[in-house]
Amino acid sequence: MAITPVNAQEFFINKQLFQLSAAADNFEIHVKTEKVANDVNIATITLSAKTAQQPPKFTLNWKTPSIDVAGVWTPAFNVDYIIPADWSSKKLESMLTRNAPVYTLFGHDDVNRYTVSVDDAINLVHMSAKIREEDSFIYHEVEFLSEKHKKVKQYQVKVRLDTRTVPFYQSLNDVAKWWQQDSRYTPTFVPDDALEPMYSTWYSYHQSVEHESLLAEAKVAASLGYKAIIVDDGWQTNDSNRGYAYTGDWKPERLTNIKDFVDDIHQLGMKAILWYSIPFVGEKAEVAERFQGKYLNHSKGLETYVLDPRYPEVREYLIGHYEQAIKVWGWDGLKLDFIDQFKSYDDTILEKKDGRDFASVYVAVDKLMTDLIDRLKAINPDVMVEFRQRYIGPAMRKYGNMFRATDIPNGAVTNKKRIVNLRVLSGDTAVHSDMLMWHYDEPAEIAALQLLNVLYSVPQISVRLAELPKSHFDMVTHYTAYWKDNKDILLAGKFSPQGVLANYPLITSTARNKQITTIYDELVVNVPEKKSVINKVDIINAKKSKNVVVNLNPTISTAKVVIKNVQGNIVKRYTVNDIKQVLLLEVPVSGIASLQF
Repeated sequence: MAITPVNAQEFFINKQLFQLSAAADNFEIHVKTEKVANDVNIATITLSAKTAQQPPKFTLNWKTPSIDVAGVWTPAFNVDYIIPADWSSKKLESMLTRNAPVYTLFGHDDVNRYTVSVDDAINLVHMSAKIREEDSFIYHEVEFLSEKHKKVKQYQVKVRLDTRTVPFYQSLNDVAKWWQQDSRYTPTFVPDDALEPMYSTWYSYHQSVEHESLLAEAKVAASLGYKAIIVDDGWQTNDSNRGYAYTGDWKPERLTNIKDFVDDIHQLGMKAILWYSIPFVGEKAEVAERFQGKYLNHSKGLETYVLDPRYPEVREYLIGHYEQAIKVWGWDGLKLDFIDQFKSYDDTILEKKDGRDFASVYVAVDKLMTDLIDRLKAINPDVMVEFRQRYIGPAMRKYGNMFRATDIPNGAVTNKKRIVNLRVLSGDTAVHSDMLMWHYDEPAEIAALQLLNVLYSVPQISVRLAELPKSHFDMVTHYTAYWKDNKDILLAGKFSPQGVLANYPLITSTARNKQITTIYDELVVNVPEKKSVINKVDIINAKKSKNVVVNLNPTISTAKVVIKNVQGNIVKRYTVNDIKQVLLLEVPVSGIASLQF
């Protein structure tokens, strides 16, 4: 239906009232609603003007009763699941370089109650769902174009509403598929190498990267089955202070024979990935003066400038360095950091002039990253590109094939939470753990929890392997081999995380005839399928008690049981007959119970 004038209008979806508010006399607004599946509807909102104009900020508001709503899920990595009160200023902020435009209200059984998503993953979108004390309704608001936008004749956006009674992760999986079908967000190819365990230098070496020590570390990692080394910050400067004052010249000051280093890594059968901070030019970088007037921002705390990608010479400078790394030095991939610093700041002039060939920062970032991945793939079609969590939206899947949980050193549970939150929204893009580290004096069973909390992702390890106690080394050896043997189930099986509010204390993945369940708390493991469907179950005990309770399908009456400890040694092997649905097991901390029916 066409709506004009545009100050405040209303429309209905399934008898639900929606209010659309804007403030611009030069645009007409058209709203079209469509039922695309049972309990899934899309509202298409189109703003049109006769001549190019700056489009107005507009908001979509509605309310829903808070019935069996336990919390709100968002892709923001560092927030809780509490539904804020309506007087709170809390909002999800989504744009090309931060987060993704989606949230889910979920029930006390982790079932979807209301999932809202938007197809504009480029421009700034604010989203919120807040509880009102007076009436126990949840008030939804989606705010578009609150940041000054370039002049256009038309702006169109789709809002997808999913009220199906399905697991929360299914509703989010379907949002990811919806985005993926949009030609603007076609994901880049994921090579097999991106799905192999990797060694990262960051926590274990920080900026102290040196050819021989890293090569020795890589040899040990390769012997355990790690297939790539990620060389992080430090290779490009001899300065070891925190901050980024010397970033931007990208000269290998520590890894002086950088091509020889890559060749040595390749001789081990490993791939090599190199870290870059895309937007930063440090205050003390040689190139800092060259780009004066072509910065978006200056960070005093980080001692760096933020480049403005709307200048073609900025984009060419950056891409040229990355091409050199892949083509000349021979690196197999790049770890591209701090992309979220590309944004419109308060003093950003959003006009196409003074040498800028784009008005929008986000459209310019899209151009930069699209050209980057295209040119790198022209050199190496299997090039790997890693992005860190919060730049993980549907547009980022166009340029990167590895999404990593954001930094949480020694934080097993939070690492797991962030991995799950990435997996449910990332489709086939490889989801990696944050780098794993722990204290070498910990019992091996406790150190193993770092690994067990990231089993359902691609692990990145960052400890000095040769310095590990033997019990730790044997643990890493065992669980790396277990992960590799079961990678297809852990990464590509039917993924079912449970307990959103408790940070997913039980996770199951199933493929073919095998189920792998990891328990992180005192919960019952369910094996719902008949033995004709599932006849192998691995239960990983990632908690500090040994008791494990299994609720089996009633058709299962006999089970062969093998119990292994944290190093993979068999401690028990027996058969249980005449099972009456419930099976009680004693499994060592960080051990595995393997059942066969």
